[in-house]
Amino acid sequence: VFLSRNFRCDCGNSKFKNLQCKLLPEKSKVNSGNKYNDNFYGLYCTCKRPYPDPEDEIPDEMIQCIVCEDWFHGRHLGAVPPESGDFHEMVCQACMNHCHFLWAYASQFAGKENSVPPLTKVNSLEDEGIVLKVEESEEQKKEIKKEGGVEHQEQKEEKQMEQFNEPSTSSGSACPEVVTKSEGPVCKLKELQSKQFFKKDTATFWPSNWRSKLCTCADCLKMYSELEVQFLTDECDTVLAYENKGTSDQEAERRDPLMDTLNSMNRVQQVELICEYNDLKTELTDYLRRFADEGTVVKREDIQHFFEEFQSRKRRRTNRMQYYCS
Repeated sequence: VFLSRNFRCDCGNSKFKNLQCKLLPEKSKVNSGNKYNDNFYGLYCTCKRPYPDPEDEIPDEMIQCIVCEDWFHGRHLGAVPPESGDFHEMVCQACMNHCHFLWAYASQFAGKENSVPPLTKVNSLEDEGIVLKVEESEEQKKEIKKEGGVEHQEQKEEKQMEQFNEPSTSSGSACPEVVTKSEGPVCKLKELQSKQFFKKDTATFWPSNWRSKLCTCADCLKMYSELEVQFLTDECDTVLAYENKGTSDQEAERRDPLMDTLNSMNRVQQVELICEYNDLKTELTDYLRRFADEGTVVKREDIQHFFEEFQSRKRRRTNRMQYYCS
């Protein structure tokens, strides 16, 4: 599965000199929606090496981070991936440092199957990696137990944990109300931050349902927006969702789109389209075969160069035909 949230077609804008977009002829000169990381230049991981790397003799799988979308060697993640390989998503070291709040959630999966690796326990109240502050400390909670009775307080904590274990929605609504001292809505993240949690400078590996545990109260949604990770609460953004979409796309591809297009054209248009399609297919196959034979990475500028040359050759052929016809 290959994640690519922030990428749009660039053909027809200033990045291509003479190539006009066939779908949207009038396009802006700059596509501000695109975000290019090192992957677009054929470099991956923290080692900034190409893939495949002709100088790397160590067999190692590449894993994509669901936040930054970069690909990483398993040995460069700071943590060994679960031996079973049975995890659904990975967040790299840099993104864990950027999204500090995830460490509080990671503690819920530490020590469990398909979870984050064993980490170092730290106090969470004033941790620099936490965006939201906690209103009540552990000592204050103990005082509440003494005032209201230990048994009664434990019942309330059990009820809070039951509500945490229930999947949250991505609709942006506030967190469900939990009976507390102030009888107001309780943020799941604040509840986790009020306890000791695990943290280490590593990547983390997450099970399939971990995103459903994220709080969707107003404060948390604001934090996601500021960190530009709103997609973490989108159920259609998960790797599983991309896998399902890929499966459905493969089923749709069983129908030949070229034949559907041909059926809507007259005879002359059909012949012209078939000729252009065959020319493009042949020339692109020959062009890419050189990279495969040399074991080199196909970069963005290589594809750009190919289409510019292809358009130039097409114009020369068209001009010669017009000359002979006249």
